[in-house]
Amino acid sequence: MQLKPVLDKVVIKAIEAEETTKGGLILSSASQEKPQICEVIAVGPGGMIDGKEVPMFVKKGQKVIAAKYAGTEIKLDDETYTIISQSDILAIVE
Repeated sequence: MQLKPVLDKVVIKAIEAEETTKGGLILSSASQEKPQICEVIAVGPGGMIDGKEVPMFVKKGQKVIAAKYAGTEIKLDDETYTIISQSDILAIVE
């Protein structure tokens, strides 16, 4: 099954968080923060949102920083994805 977002929606997948600190301490999964750096899996076409034209500026495969608790989390084929609005993307990681 494949996800195809609509309008200004973007499908992202979190990149795994670091399991050790800079000092070498190993973190348990409970103490790790929710990752904010994600990979863009799919991008909607953009279009008219609330009477304004919304162009899409992110592309599939880019790494982005998303708002920490934004979007809707879904499970598909044993993978966890998040669907967010393009406006929930804070930065593109280059």
